[in-house]
Amino acid sequence: MDIPSKYSAKSAERKWYDYWMTHNYFHSKPDDREPYTIVIPPPNVTGILHMGHMLNNTIQDVLIRRARLLGKNACWVPGTDHASIATEAKVVARLKEKGINKNDLTRDEFLAHAWEWTEEYGGVILEQLKKLGCSCDWERTKFTMDPDMSEAVIKVFVDLYNKGLIYRGYRMVNWDPEAKTTLSDEEVIHVEQQGLLFYLKYQIENSNDTLVIATTRPETIFGDTAICINPDDDRFAHLRGKNAIVPICGRVIPIIEDAYVDVEFGTGCLKVTPAHDENDKVLGDRHHLEVIDIFNDDATLNSFGMHYEGQDRFVVRTKITKELEAAGQLLKTETHINKVGTSERTKAVIEPRLSDQWFLKMEDLAKPAIDAVLKTGEVKLFPKKFENTYRHWMENIRDWNISRQLLWGQQIPAYFYGDGKEDFVVAESAKEALKLAKIKTNNQDLTAKSLKQDTDALDTWFSSWLWPISVFNGIRNPENEDIKYYYPTNDLVTGPDILFFWVARMIVAGYEYKDQRPFENVYLTGLVRDKQRRKMSKSLGNSPDALKLIEEYTADGVRVGLLLSSAAGNDLMFDEALCQQGKGFGNKIWNAFQLTTLWEVKDIQQPNSSKIALEWYDSKFQTILVEIEDHFSKYRLSDALMSIYKLIYDDFCGWLLEMVKPAYQQPIDTVTYTKLMTIFEDNLKIIHPFMPFLTEDIWHYIKKRSPEEALIVSTWPKAKSINSALISEFDFASEVISGLRNIRKQKNIAFKDAIKCSVVNRENVATTFDEVISKLAHLETFDYVTNPVEGALTFRVKSNEYFIPMEGSIDVEAEIQKLTEELNYTEGFLKSVQKKLANERFVAGAPEQVVTSEKNKEADALAKIETLKSSLASLQ
Repeated sequence: MDIPSKYSAKSAERKWYDYWMTHNYFHSKPDDREPYTIVIPPPNVTGILHMGHMLNNTIQDVLIRRARLLGKNACWVPGTDHASIATEAKVVARLKEKGINKNDLTRDEFLAHAWEWTEEYGGVILEQLKKLGCSCDWERTKFTMDPDMSEAVIKVFVDLYNKGLIYRGYRMVNWDPEAKTTLSDEEVIHVEQQGLLFYLKYQIENSNDTLVIATTRPETIFGDTAICINPDDDRFAHLRGKNAIVPICGRVIPIIEDAYVDVEFGTGCLKVTPAHDENDKVLGDRHHLEVIDIFNDDATLNSFGMHYEGQDRFVVRTKITKELEAAGQLLKTETHINKVGTSERTKAVIEPRLSDQWFLKMEDLAKPAIDAVLKTGEVKLFPKKFENTYRHWMENIRDWNISRQLLWGQQIPAYFYGDGKEDFVVAESAKEALKLAKIKTNNQDLTAKSLKQDTDALDTWFSSWLWPISVFNGIRNPENEDIKYYYPTNDLVTGPDILFFWVARMIVAGYEYKDQRPFENVYLTGLVRDKQRRKMSKSLGNSPDALKLIEEYTADGVRVGLLLSSAAGNDLMFDEALCQQGKGFGNKIWNAFQLTTLWEVKDIQQPNSSKIALEWYDSKFQTILVEIEDHFSKYRLSDALMSIYKLIYDDFCGWLLEMVKPAYQQPIDTVTYTKLMTIFEDNLKIIHPFMPFLTEDIWHYIKKRSPEEALIVSTWPKAKSINSALISEFDFASEVISGLRNIRKQKNIAFKDAIKCSVVNRENVATTFDEVISKLAHLETFDYVTNPVEGALTFRVKSNEYFIPMEGSIDVEAEIQKLTEELNYTEGFLKSVQKKLANERFVAGAPEQVVTSEKNKEADALAKIETLKSSLASLQ
């Protein structure tokens, strides 16, 4: 088999992904194995692969590939979300470019354009995930607007309505004037902004008196229906029972009293605008005030805005302040910091608005979900710190506004048969709705034309909260084989920013519709940030092109780079240098394999040094296997990767290969080579979830394999006994080898020239690795002595002292001078450390680890001084 001298990532990535797909390794069917299931957080159909997707899906792929190696029936369900607000905005923008106004289209015509967009862009991100190596069960790909998925959503809406949990209410909602839809509280981001506080003068009716109010929104005076004062505020006692006149529009409004008014804020008087402030609406209801809505759905002023009709609210704010100032009714302005609600999607400033909307009662539904995370631990969050965030949201939960004034999404299954607010029925189909309407009205003459379906669509999250159930058809057919086998799923990997939007709601839905948790563990990743800790975004221009990264650093290199910098729940400080490190690691593994292919293998006696080396690595491998099992159990994937990285890079490539490598142009024995390749295969197995392409490539170069023997479906290494003594002995031996190599380096002694070494074995170290030490340090002799050797270079490992005779090859005077200088420096360093340790304030006040570090420095310096003095004595 011709093995290339260099690893070609591009050809390997293409070759092995096609191979995996051809042999259907990613597809799962229920069988007698233990299932392991992950459902993908469905990316929006407007999306392209970005760094957050790269991190999230790399983690999922690591988990799913490891589960396969562990012999589980691994199923990773992919899919996409219709993302109603974001997608509708994209489609509207595209139509606008074509000169088409959304409002000129029928619902069906607009939906045709939306489906065209989805078919064009919907699968882009999933195709890009394949470049990353994601081993999803592509045959199970779902889209939240697939007919069967939509049927499940509608079925749940009807069920919850029939249970009395969904209701229609006229409420103050968050209105996005750009998307022209309502938003839930969780979709509103409150941004601190500096604005102005405007002091406006209102005339008292039939009087020369005036009162002053302070407002941040002078444009809303057209909706004022009262002025409110605090009944305990004596400053305004003379105004009780009187009326005020609204500037510009001249409307006469009552002066009311309510303890809600903060006497310390502004002037102590409050203008009440019930249609445009939630608190004002409560006040208005309490005092039976008129409600005047002054805005159109795009936040321009309507006819109540008089000569400002049709103008944007912020334009009006600028203009009306000038008009008020000219009329002497604007007394002054002050800078004012307040938090402004903005749309998470469009970034538009939210407008409070009264509207008929659909709501889901959440208080009782949330209880099992609260218990699952915070009491029973049936659902575990990693890191655990996010439990506090979860608790805050869930224990302060409000009814969920589930209706959106959009066309793209599942249309609300409410059918109106009259003009009254209660003249509707809720049903899964128009046919069923007609039956219900006839019963409700006792009118058998009603026809389908008599019914008009609600034009609103459901909130996107109302479909995705069913995702772990609906992808297995668990709503429409709760007894089917898939839902019984794959549900509940095992792990969910997502970002903490949607812990409430999606994760909590899925837990709610799981207990409501399956009486079970939807998943066992939630792994919450951090945000991907640049080296300056800025969140990566297109607007900042600090987000690299994900596909170009793969092109430059290989898919495996990028996967390793991402995980080397990502601890669970902490933000990832992304640095391309880590991807380069990942690529370099891949090259290191490939070169290690290349080295083994250059050796001639013969049936000759196995050297004892190779036997010991292989036994050592077996135990070392087992310790790392235990270590990474622990890391995986705690979702510390970065730590697991680092443990494997060090094992392969340092222990395998840096030590084992050197220990078993045959002498120049000499063969390696069959026993050693066979065992070494078994070890190499085990290494490939544990790094495969992180670096699937490179490992599969080498796996098939090691020997010809059938599809059933592919690495992707091989077996995770089994735990065996560990010889801890052997590991400890090697750790000591490695320090000896390093000491001998340092002597060679310092004295420019070529490795081809053998050197002698004697040791005073005060530590009573076993002789197990003596042959390994002799081989790796190229020793002519390695003797044990009881007394120091005169005229030799020395170094220490713990209390053991090693002597290398000079035999005339060293300038003694120069060496004495060098060692004297080093001794003087070390003694000076020791004094500074001891001075610090003698300072009682330092020892008492410094952190324990800092004091321990200083004590370690003291011990190391003392040992070094002793060695240097011994070396000088020997030379002198």
